[in-house]
Amino acid sequence: MGEGSNPLHVIVFANEKGGTGKSTTAVHTAIALAAKGARVACLDLDHRQRTLGRYLDNRQATIKRTGRELPMPRYETHDGESESRFHELLEQLGTGTDFLIVDTPGRDDKFGRIAITNADTLITPMNDSFVDFDLIGHVDPDTFKVVRPSFYSELIWDSRKRRAKADGATIDWIVLRNRMQHIEARNMRRVSEAIDQLAKRVGFRVIPGLSERVIYRELFPKGLTMLDSREFGEMGLAHVAARQELREMMAGMALPEPASTMPLFA
Repeated sequence: MGEGSNPLHVIVFANEKGGTGKSTTAVHTAIALAAKGARVACLDLDHRQRTLGRYLDNRQATIKRTGRELPMPRYETHDGESESRFHELLEQLGTGTDFLIVDTPGRDDKFGRIAITNADTLITPMNDSFVDFDLIGHVDPDTFKVVRPSFYSELIWDSRKRRAKADGATIDWIVLRNRMQHIEARNMRRVSEAIDQLAKRVGFRVIPGLSERVIYRELFPKGLTMLDSREFGEMGLAHVAARQELREMMAGMALPEPASTMPLFA
């Protein structure tokens, strides 16, 4: 639990497929919340790739190099092996914190499963394609109608049942649709219809995510996000559009508002 009157809210980013923008979205969410004045901590469970951890390392280095004050969450990386260390990090990062953001590996992982069961908000980023949709559900190859949920969807379903039985809490499962600019409109519509079918069947919410903009990849070496507009100098239309995407994404998450926070993008 967080100190004071605000309970800790755990946000877990999970997708067993790589290349969905999971870590980039996790970092932007963390910085957006920190920029509002929330107390934020991050735990990277992917000790091999360590994308979230390296992103925040780069951000820390930029702060040191430039002397700029940027919103910065606390963060740690788990070793992927020690169960005692895992629980120690959860306790350490969860103390005096409003939001704990956990980035899980892009594969099936023991600690990722535990994190999912302890999530208040579970976010599964996916790109607008049937390659990514296959993670959560299977479709008929001719009609594109959903045939059945995937093993992963069933895993989440079981995790939600275990959580409800353990403490009566519900896990708000969000499928975050990242826009892929090269996908043709008809295919995107079919994916959208399949997601809507499965959402009703399995019980997740769908919100818009981020586009596959080159700008997000270019921000990584300095650890910057779309919120750090002063670091860009003159902002072009692509930056303005990306900030709007981020604003819509954060609004769609419908996260609780700690008393200490301020409006985002004020």
